[in-house]
Amino acid sequence: MLRITRTSGSGGAEHLTLEGRLAGEWVSELRAAAEPLLARSRKLVVDLSGVAFVDPTGVRLLQDLVAAGAALHGASAFVAELLGGPRR
Repeated sequence: MLRITRTSGSGGAEHLTLEGRLAGEWVSELRAAAEPLLARSRKLVVDLSGVAFVDPTGVRLLQDLVAAGAALHGASAFVAELLGGPRR
C-alpha cells in the first residue's frame, strides 16, 4: 500500500509525500499524481522519507520523474541505493 499526500509548498512547488511501499499497482498511482504536475511545468518535490520499499518499476518511475525535473528528498539509505546513490 502507498499513501500519496499532495501539498503546496513555498515558491509554488508542489509536494508529494509518499508513505508505504512503491510497488505494483501503486507505481501507476504515483505516475498519475506526478505527471500532471510536471506537465504544467510546476516544481515537484517527492518526499520519500516514509517509503520502506521500492520495486524495479518504482525505481524506473522515480528516475523518470527526476529526469523530468522532480526533486527527490528524504530517501532512506536502502531506497537511495536502489536509485543509484544518495538523495537529500
